[in-house]
Amino acid sequence: MGKQEIGADNPQMTEQASWHTMSVEETIAKMGLSADLEKAGLSVDEAASRLTKYGPNQMTEKEKVTIWQRIWHQINNVLVYVLMTVAIVSLVQAVTTPPDDTTNQQFTASFQVALIVSVITLNTWIGIYQEGNAEKAADALKNMLSTDARVIRGGKEVMVPAGDIVPGDVCLLGLGDKVPSDLRMVSVSNLATGEAALTGESVPIDKETGSIHVPDGMDAEQVPLGDRKNMAYSATLVAQGSGVGIAIATGDFTQIGTINRLVNQTETMKTDVLRQIDTVSKVLFLCICTMCLSTFLTAFFYSETYKKQALQSVNIALVCAVAMVPEGLEAIVTLTYSYAVKVMASQNAIVRALPAVETLGSVTVICSDKTGTLTQNIMSLTAFVTSNARYKNNVDAADRVPANFVRDDTYLMERAVRDFKKKGTDIVADGPNNPAGRRGHNPSNHFTVDSLHTTENPEEAGKVVNPDGAPFENGASPTKDWIQAALSCGVLCSKCVLGENGGRTGEIGNPTELSILRASYFAGVDIEELKTECPIVAEVPFSSEYKFMATIHESSDVPADKLVAYVKGAPDRMVKVCKYQSKGGIIGDDAIEEINPDYWNEQIAILSSHGLRVLGLCRAVIPKDSVSAGENLGPEFVNGRSGGAWLTMVGLCAIMDPPRPECVQAIKEAHGAGVRVAMITGDHKDTATAIGHMLGIVDEKFSEAVTGPELDAMSDDEIRKSVLTHNVFARASPQNKIRIVKALQAEGQVTSMTGDGVNDAPALKAANMGVAMGKEGTDVAREASEMILADDNFATIVYAVKQGRVVWDNLRKVLLVNTPINNAQGMSVLFGLLAQLPSTPISAIQILYSNFICAVTLGFVCAIEPAEDGIMAIPPRRVGKRLIGRFLLLRIILGTFLLTGCVVGSAVIVNSYYKDMEQNERLFKIRATAFNVLDFGAISVMLSARFAYNSSVTPKVFMGNPAVIWSCIVVAVLQVLLTYVPGLNTFVFSMKRMDGLGWGLTVASMVFVFSVMEIEKAIRRSLKASGADTDDREAEFFDAAPAPVDMTMPKGASKLNLQELSH
Repeated sequence: MGKQEIGADNPQMTEQASWHTMSVEETIAKMGLSADLEKAGLSVDEAASRLTKYGPNQMTEKEKVTIWQRIWHQINNVLVYVLMTVAIVSLVQAVTTPPDDTTNQQFTASFQVALIVSVITLNTWIGIYQEGNAEKAADALKNMLSTDARVIRGGKEVMVPAGDIVPGDVCLLGLGDKVPSDLRMVSVSNLATGEAALTGESVPIDKETGSIHVPDGMDAEQVPLGDRKNMAYSATLVAQGSGVGIAIATGDFTQIGTINRLVNQTETMKTDVLRQIDTVSKVLFLCICTMCLSTFLTAFFYSETYKKQALQSVNIALVCAVAMVPEGLEAIVTLTYSYAVKVMASQNAIVRALPAVETLGSVTVICSDKTGTLTQNIMSLTAFVTSNARYKNNVDAADRVPANFVRDDTYLMERAVRDFKKKGTDIVADGPNNPAGRRGHNPSNHFTVDSLHTTENPEEAGKVVNPDGAPFENGASPTKDWIQAALSCGVLCSKCVLGENGGRTGEIGNPTELSILRASYFAGVDIEELKTECPIVAEVPFSSEYKFMATIHESSDVPADKLVAYVKGAPDRMVKVCKYQSKGGIIGDDAIEEINPDYWNEQIAILSSHGLRVLGLCRAVIPKDSVSAGENLGPEFVNGRSGGAWLTMVGLCAIMDPPRPECVQAIKEAHGAGVRVAMITGDHKDTATAIGHMLGIVDEKFSEAVTGPELDAMSDDEIRKSVLTHNVFARASPQNKIRIVKALQAEGQVTSMTGDGVNDAPALKAANMGVAMGKEGTDVAREASEMILADDNFATIVYAVKQGRVVWDNLRKVLLVNTPINNAQGMSVLFGLLAQLPSTPISAIQILYSNFICAVTLGFVCAIEPAEDGIMAIPPRRVGKRLIGRFLLLRIILGTFLLTGCVVGSAVIVNSYYKDMEQNERLFKIRATAFNVLDFGAISVMLSARFAYNSSVTPKVFMGNPAVIWSCIVVAVLQVLLTYVPGLNTFVFSMKRMDGLGWGLTVASMVFVFSVMEIEKAIRRSLKASGADTDDREAEFFDAAPAPVDMTMPKGASKLNLQELSH
């Protein structure tokens, strides 16, 4: 039987309706309530009855995982079962050993039990600790809900716990209140709610009470949340005003409750490495069983020492099992992840789940937001266009010098290719100057263009007349005085306050207007001094109806009986009220000429086609007695003069949120690594495409952008094709994000997705790697992600991808070091018996020591290896690629047999050399030599493994990783101590001091192992040079087939089409 959906038995499931399309009266009637509901509210009895019927206003929590379930999850592993079996047998051995036993068997068995239990406990604790933060997304959602609410019950205003709100309750909202449930507003007074917690949109949404008209061809539920202005949503905040609303949904059936259900529905994907380590564990288990059986049979039927001794043969077989179980592997894998997490955190990439680090290395597509991630999130003046010249502004400048502006007449001199044949109005419709803005958003660009009439010949209209008449040569920088005069309209005709040192901290005002102040500031203009010298006399306040503002100022640059009028506004409207134009931006009565409207309209079209916001700066000199000090003038002061047009056009400001400079290089690096970068934004198509060009995302192969509405109209097959041919997704909704993720995954892509709003959480969880914003994001998005960008910077993602590749390489190196050591120990037991040695060449305690100490020291070196040269010059690894591929398996087998051969060979030599020695004494000599040959040979394997392909026969093998020398010293010193410290060597480790023969065999074995491993690498380099696939890039028979991706949207995902992204 399938699992019942959350809230499936709640009447609200069947009573849901498109409340935003209904009038207040229809809403009340639909809910079966009395007509005087607004005044009387629900009766106390009715509220109690509805609470019983609909349940409390709470979100259903996902079933919690108990501590016992977590423990079971950690120990439910075949290798742990093997260790437990060995521990139980050893415990029985320790308990049943006679007290008068002269051997150290009881101590050895007890020590073995203690060590195995310690290893299992440590690994279990590490696993549980790392899972501690995995299930916080739903808790973060729950914490966002209101605790109390004001309602009308029985005709009286009362405070009730928010959990007692029921559908039909009349709720009262005031400034600062948290909305207790989803409400249909019935009365508003300047009400606006901040919905950033739900959508990521920072601009409060104004509320109204009328029903919402649904356009033809659109389903009522497809209306974005931001367009449902008669609704207020649970967990959002009242930013201004007050209002009254009827609760139409509570608990799981609110918009945020739907998100909660989707977050709980979305299963976290198990990473490729974790799946493969599970597979490796199962393969190892089969190998261990085979080796144990072989060892038992050899001991019982062949060995002179243990022949026909069942208990002793079983004990030897268990020694083999202990040898081959990689007790330290899980700890060193966790250490590999942990170290990578620490390194990434130092670079502002905070990874929340350790295994997610590995996923980064296989990412093939990075889907990124635009604003603040790919761009600086600072509106900046990028160009200033005069009557005969164009000036480019360095938006990344840190110095306050006029040289930030440079005349460059080729900069944005013609329309973007895609808009070359378009009409001006059509260009505006696709760009940031569109008055419609984003659906559901209050556009921060108040100076939008209504209509733009360009000529049939844009090339002729845009041609500059008398370019040589400009005050500065092409390629030269203007003076500070010219910049101050040309931009003084933008500085003085503004009520904005620039932030500290020209930045965003402490700034006040519209971002578009602030960009002009910022450009002037960094050009060396003293903003405050200019305002002091030119005090304001009167003004025309800005209004969205006429889209301009004007201020009148005193100025020492005009006669005492004159004032200067500065007018700043929508460029199309400014052209219509201008009679003159300033020659080259020079200010003065002798530097004006009759305006060329066609030229300016074409410049507006050109700048708009490149995704730039455009603002017109105008001025005029007026008689001082024509206005009164402090007068609030009407718009007719500008556009209602009897003489018609009268202003002088100084220039056009081209404004945009520019790309982060480091992102351009980061995207180049990503492309070089075979990683696609896609941009998903709620911005207009032209703006998105222009930014994409600057960043290198848009090129000949991915030349066009696709919009959210276009994606909505596509079938699953069509969207799968679209995501492979487009890198820019404009006007996209959170629902689009989920479909993009699923389509990319269906095409075999490994995706990283960024997001910041609550409604991004399901897409973040659906992606292979969800990335949340640390600065601008919500807690819910952060909790649903695997990684958080502390600096909201795209370049950090690329850095994290690089580290993810390093982790994959290092995990393979760890396996190359640890696996041969474990295998060689087990095989040494078996082959030692076959060689008729007195007993196993290495004891159980020596085996456990080598397993753990070599993993912690030599494995640690590989765990923290830095990136090898060229790691970002190769494509991402193939989906389903084995952690242990053909050539790594070959190296592991080679290392295993080299170490086994050296250990058994040295044991045979010592056994033969000391054949006349008493057997127990000779066995101690054998174990001393074999023990040191094994561990010093492991050092050789580690040194060779440091470089996957490059030769380790170089001094560099001891450089670049400080742990290399220290680990070699630690292992060597410990080996000497264990070999020579009295009591420790004989009683605990069953060996005696080594003589010259033993050390000679140890050194010879080190050299032999290292040399053969390096010869194998040289052969592999030669094969690679001849074109052979030595990287296991081609699909293999044993590779995991990619799991099919269900393109079906999660139930309730249509609710995510709430509002287009602000990015």
